[in-house]
Amino acid sequence: MPVALVVLLLDITLIYHASRTGRLQPWAFIILMVPLFGALAYIAVELIPEWYHGPEARQARQRVANRLDPEKRYRESAEQVAITDTIANRAALAAECLAIARFSEAERHYDHILKLPMGHDPAYALGKAEAEFAGNRPADALKTLDDLKKQWPEFESPEGHLLYARALAEVGRVDEALEEYHALSGYFPGAEARVRYGMLLNMVGRTAEARIVFNELLIQMRRAPKYLRKAQAEWLSIAEKQLSA
Repeated sequence: MPVALVVLLLDITLIYHASRTGRLQPWAFIILMVPLFGALAYIAVELIPEWYHGPEARQARQRVANRLDPEKRYRESAEQVAITDTIANRAALAAECLAIARFSEAERHYDHILKLPMGHDPAYALGKAEAEFAGNRPADALKTLDDLKKQWPEFESPEGHLLYARALAEVGRVDEALEEYHALSGYFPGAEARVRYGMLLNMVGRTAEARIVFNELLIQMRRAPKYLRKAQAEWLSIAEKQLSA
């Protein structure tokens, strides 16, 4: 392809981008009047900083950093606790423990917090239940969540409700789990609760009901904004596979 045509296509593409992002003036004039160099200036001034500093770029850099050194933030949090052992610092360390599968340690930190005068909070009890469930102790997670409900009856958490339904299913209380999933499916943000509900329905042989759950979810998500579909892509893929199985 001739170089002149490549430059022309690049200029047209960048002018279109500038028009869509509210940068048409003065960039359209610059790109047209100074071919190639105007385009390079637009890329350097507008696009590279956006790519580098935007939320997606930050998330991508964080993912790379986590792969290279998954325990870096854990070590930093542990150091903070060693310097200043506050509830906030220990809770941050417990969360990092969960992220890197140090479930027993996470549970110990949450237990420690819950025993403190200012640490008696349902969020930390929920964290403890998450650590117990992730550590393959669903029965203990259920007990912690039942105690949470007794101590803080007004506390509401979609994530906690989902965890409760999952724990019920894991200990074999399937009918109760289905009831909780049915209640969850009406308000849980995202697709996970409904997908898990459909999968459990399939497991107990209620395939027609499962198909309804999956179909309704996929129809609803087709009308959702693109960013939401992207965020739920993993669960939507599972729903589609369940329907085609």
